[in-house]
Amino acid sequence: MNIYSSISQNKLKTWLIIALFVVFIATLLYIFGKASGYGLSYLGFGLIFAGLISFASYYYSDKIILGLSNAKRIKKEDSPELFKIVENLSIGAGLPMPAVYVSNDSSPNAFATGRDPKHAVVCATVGLLEKLEKVELEGVIAHELSHVKNFDTRLMAIVAILVGFVVIIADFFMRSLWFGGGRSRGGSGNQQMIFLALGIFFAVLSPLVATLIQLAVSRKREFLADASGALLTRYPEGLASALEKIAKDKTPTRTATHATAHLYIENPFKGKNAKVMFASLFNTHPPVEERIRILRSM
Repeated sequence: MNIYSSISQNKLKTWLIIALFVVFIATLLYIFGKASGYGLSYLGFGLIFAGLISFASYYYSDKIILGLSNAKRIKKEDSPELFKIVENLSIGAGLPMPAVYVSNDSSPNAFATGRDPKHAVVCATVGLLEKLEKVELEGVIAHELSHVKNFDTRLMAIVAILVGFVVIIADFFMRSLWFGGGRSRGGSGNQQMIFLALGIFFAVLSPLVATLIQLAVSRKREFLADASGALLTRYPEGLASALEKIAKDKTPTRTATHATAHLYIENPFKGKNAKVMFASLFNTHPPVEERIRILRSM
């Protein structure tokens, strides 16, 4: 597999998953609307609400993430080598210079955030700066800048908000059943009962399905950023070597949370990679061995 085909395949797969997510939410809202007797008005209200919270996440997600990560913005004199690497790779990628943050964490890791390239942030942990060689650090920063260039930071913020939206509407539907929800407002009694049963079924399972879609998107964007980062440095081995070191270091990233775990270049909780397909569905990142294998095949 070459770098260009890897990028093309992962872009296509990601947008297919996003399309599936949109269809899933629309279907969910339609079923909840029919089950509660509100019909298409429920769907319309739900889609408007989802759009509003996505708009809010567009502007404030980066500030929330940086606050949760306890990261501090640094100046060029604080870490000249890191700044030079970010600066050079940004020029090579045709990106504005992002803000550079450092998290006081001994675990080697990094992430990027920001709604677009003009408002981007690249954050590295102290452990990453201390434990990687320059060429490996370049691979990691190229990976994170690729997230910025591919607008992954915006995409994953919106997906995370939509997952939260699914949880909220499922909970709202179940609670509404206790307050007179589900009474017939037109249509046959049998049809109402069928949609009510479907509504309860989807209300129970939809948060899990939404989370699985979110994790699938996250894994595809990691593969894409690996390929794009390798294209930027023209040296896939740098990132492959960095991933090996990061994976072997068993120190968990203490500043990471379950809400931000998917942003990091590698699983910050240092959990064991699942060996079976079902368990791997719940991973925020692809197996590091597979990522390294693909990088070294480029």
